[in-house]
Amino acid sequence: MSEIEIRLARFDAPVAQQLIKEALADLGARYGGTGDDTPVDASEFEPPDGAFVIAYLGGEPVGCGGWRAHDPDTAELKRMYTAPAARGRGVARMVLAAVERSARDQGRKRMILECGDRQPEAIAMYTSAGYDRIPNFGFYKDSEGCVSFGRAL
Repeated sequence: MSEIEIRLARFDAPVAQQLIKEALADLGARYGGTGDDTPVDASEFEPPDGAFVIAYLGGEPVGCGGWRAHDPDTAELKRMYTAPAARGRGVARMVLAAVERSARDQGRKRMILECGDRQPEAIAMYTSAGYDRIPNFGFYKDSEGCVSFGRAL
């Protein structure tokens, strides 16, 4: 197995946008529509109020994730994705750890996220990583199937 490498990237970098496009297509296949209509601006992922990372496996970009400020103490996880061919190799866990580390390094004490009930693999990963259900928040808080999670960093 090739080594997984995590690199910081701009949210609006072409490689990031390609992975985000794939992530939204995956969500669209699960839920319909565009996949996620949450308002997101690239500037939200700029330090010190956010960050975005790309995972590379064998030199190829295979995953991504980032965080943006939710409040002064809390980071919101956004755009977590692993390409289907790279799933089951620990990519998502490494991305999650890098995103959490970045948020912690910028003074955040908690990470929260919105997910959907048609993402059982994501829900399993988050719960195994210590995330607990929290009251729904954000763009989809009143939508059927929305599940939100959080954990202390």
